[in-house]
Amino acid sequence: MPEGDAVWRTARRLAKALDGRELTRTDFRVPQHATADLAGATVTETVSRGKHLLTRVDGAEGRLTLHTHLKMEGSWRAYAPGERWSKPGHLARVVLEAGDVTAVGFQLGIVELLPTDREDDVVGHLGPDLLGPDWDEHEAVRRLTADPSRPLGEALLDQRNLAGIGTIYRTELCFLTGYDPRDPVGVVQDPLRMVRLAHTMLEQNRTIPQICTTGDKRRGRSLWIYGRGQERCRRCGTPIQRGELGEPGVERVAYWCPSCQPAR
Repeated sequence: MPEGDAVWRTARRLAKALDGRELTRTDFRVPQHATADLAGATVTETVSRGKHLLTRVDGAEGRLTLHTHLKMEGSWRAYAPGERWSKPGHLARVVLEAGDVTAVGFQLGIVELLPTDREDDVVGHLGPDLLGPDWDEHEAVRRLTADPSRPLGEALLDQRNLAGIGTIYRTELCFLTGYDPRDPVGVVQDPLRMVRLAHTMLEQNRTIPQICTTGDKRRGRSLWIYGRGQERCRRCGTPIQRGELGEPGVERVAYWCPSCQPAR
């Protein structure tokens, strides 16, 4: 699933393509909105909220928001007239045409149309957005530490605590702070430092296409341990461990170095 910085970049691409433009044709290829028609409405802005995208329009039916979520395989692409799409048409879930631009949402996990003043119905549960104007590090710490017995890796992925962290940042953040992701949150000695580091990592990576936490952007060198199960730790040489973490049915892959991240 794309991390918060990737969704932030997607929002900026959509904003560049559509903001201020009048929609000339729309095609919603999902059952619940198959008859929706936003032609004539003006796109006012697209913003990210954690891993959610909110495209706001103003038209005859008032102010509406197109809420989309990329989930595991989704993406948004913008095309010029006649340009061949990068994915098959049957994978498209939303098509928004605005003059000489066509924005296509492929394999979107969530597609919802709702009044803009009801956006909280779909994103109000989220914690402070690591890349948003509502970022509040102290509120993020409060939410993250509310259940001291919860596994740290689970708490970091819970978007109700702080919005934007996925499995890559979770893995790298635990490694850089020296905690096993299976440790309970209560063992973290300085949660504010951890939250600040998470914010810094996403801020530094939001304008580049590939996440880099090591400072080395060369292929295969940009991450400390994520995706490197049974390879050796770049810091100490110990074989990296791989496992699953989370409640039954929603387990997510986890990596850790037994030496650099000793279980507490």
